[in-house]
Formats: sequence, C-alpha cells, structure tokens
Amino acid sequence: MAKGWESKSAEALAGVFEVRRNAPASNVPDPATLNSIRQKESILLSRTRIVTELKATQNPRYRDLLNRTLADLDAKLSAL
Repeated sequence: MAKGWESKSAEALAGVFEVRRNAPASNVPDPATLNSIRQKESILLSRTRIVTELKATQNPRYRDLLNRTLADLDAKLSAL
C-alpha cells in the first residue's frame, strides 16, 4: 500500500460524512412511523417463526397453541 493512499482515502471519506451531515433530514420518518414499522416487522418475524414451527410440529396440543398464536398475530397485524 502506498503511503499517501491512506490519507487521500481518509480525506475523501471525511468529505462524504460532511455532505451527509449537511444534507436535509426530509427523508427521515417521524418517531411514530418508525415505531409502527418496528411493530409490524416484529409481528411479521414472529409470524414467520410460528409458521415454521407449525410445519415441523406433530403434537396436536402444541399445533393448536401455534394456530391460536398465529390467529392472534394476524389480528394484531390487521389492526396496524
């Protein structure tokens, strides 16, 4: 690696950060929207895990529990 390469890279990187710092924050959603997105992603992730476990289980009582949990997650998802 050449000696001057690292300093040039650091200068270019500092320029990029300076541009980002001065950029308007118009693309940043408000906290309520972020919270709603996080809740939806959390419910979808839980739903994916429940569906995967539902495919793998053979115990009828556990399958019933998973089906009720899946229905509850779908209700929460539709409420959002």
